[in-house]
Order: sequence, then structure tokens, then C-alpha cells
Amino acid sequence: MTTRAKPTPCTDSEEPSAADARHVALGLLARREHSRAELSSKLGARGLQDDLVCTLLDQLVAEGLLSDERFAEIYVRTRSEKGFGPVRIRHELRQHGVDGDTIHVFLDAAAIAWDEIISRERAKRFGDTLPDEYRERARQARFLQQRGFTAEQIHAAFDEMDV
Repeated sequence: MTTRAKPTPCTDSEEPSAADARHVALGLLARREHSRAELSSKLGARGLQDDLVCTLLDQLVAEGLLSDERFAEIYVRTRSEKGFGPVRIRHELRQHGVDGDTIHVFLDAAAIAWDEIISRERAKRFGDTLPDEYRERARQARFLQQRGFTAEQIHAAFDEMDV
């Protein structure tokens, strides 16, 4: 088993250099995609100066190593594959600092079969049979709503099963 050398924490007298900041940023990006706002927050939490972080992020964007568009595309695909709906994904992307236009491009304009996803998630949790009782139907609808599906998608999923 190999052990990683832990970076020595900077003292107040030591300012992290641009090379140190770049190393940290690239380490974070190597693990997974980040939005610009998310990476900025993480670098700021490590004690890096705002102007250094802003310059570094601009460089990473110019080099194509940091992209809100790529982050949004991967995030939408991953979360929808895990069974989450568009309302929840939109909210999570906003929390990650992705702007509304980018969200629209990768969420609203994406060719995602939400009807298949909602049906799969309902069946996985509750089985293939449609509930007869109102109370059970409402419980299932609440579950789907918490997963981030719209009321229209939920009604369509139950209507589709009635046919």
C-alpha cells in the first residue's frame, strides 16, 4: 500500500505560489469535473487569494481544462442516469454556480427520455403494478416529486400505466 505525502500547510507568512495553486486545481480537476464557481470556492477555502484564483481559473478555461459547459453536460447525464428528474438537476446545477443559459442548453434542450426514467424509478421502488388506492398513488407521486420530476411528468407516468 502506498501512502501519499500530505502537503505541508501554509503558515500565515507563506503565500501559496501560482504553481502551488495550479497543482491543487489540477488535482481537483483530475478527480472529476468542477464548475468554475465550485472550483473557485474550493481554492478559496484553501487560503488562496481571490485575484490568484481568478487568474488561475481564467488560464484553465483558456486551456480548455475547466468548462462549465462540460461540467453541466456530464452532470445532467450522470444524474439523469441515476434516476433524478429535471427539476432537481436544475436546482443542483444552480447550486454549483452554472448559469441559466448553460443549464437550458444541457438540460432543457437535451434529448433525455424523462418518461422512461420516471417509469423505471417508480417500478424500481414500488414494482410494476399501478396502485389502486389514492393514498398509495399519492405516496408514489411524492417520491417522484422528491426525485425532481414535474407534476406533468408524474401524471403522464401514471396515465401511461393506466392504458
